[in-house]
Formats: sequence, structure tokens, C-alpha cells
Amino acid sequence: MSYRQGFLCLLVGSLSTGCSQVIKPNYTSSKPDIMRVGGDAPSAPKTTTENVGSFCLEISDNWHQDGETPDGQALWAKDTARKVVPCK
Repeated sequence: MSYRQGFLCLLVGSLSTGCSQVIKPNYTSSKPDIMRVGGDAPSAPKTTTENVGSFCLEISDNWHQDGETPDGQALWAKDTARKVVPCK
């Protein structure tokens, strides 16, 4: 066996063992209050009213599915809508 064939066998062997050790991805969000990974929809829409002085703001939060990860986990993103309303 020549050095060239030996080198090729060694190269193929090392590549085949290295490729079998796949790192499993860990998808997390650093800000879970605006984006979540996996599972069902986080919660029902929430509406609050804030008094900001001479007027009030109605703030509603709604979650929507915004695609998925390569391994099929759902990506959830939060939408926040603000509307000026009269204070009660």
C-alpha cells in the first residue's frame, strides 16, 4: 500500500467518524417576553389601559406564529398595538 492510499484511507476514516457527531441545536430566546421558541401559542391576547396624563392608552398584546426552526419547532412573536382612548 502506498503512502497516498494510506493517507486517503486515513482521511476518509477521520471524516466519517467526525461527521457522525452532530451537535443538536438548542433554540432559545434571550427575550422570552417578545419571542418564544416551540410549544403552543403562549397565551390569550391581553388588553390593558394606561393613564398617561391627559389621555389613556389601550395596549393589546397578541402572539402569532412567525415560522419554524429547521427541526420543526414553532417560532412565536409578540405584536403590541397601542390606541388612544378617553380615560374613564
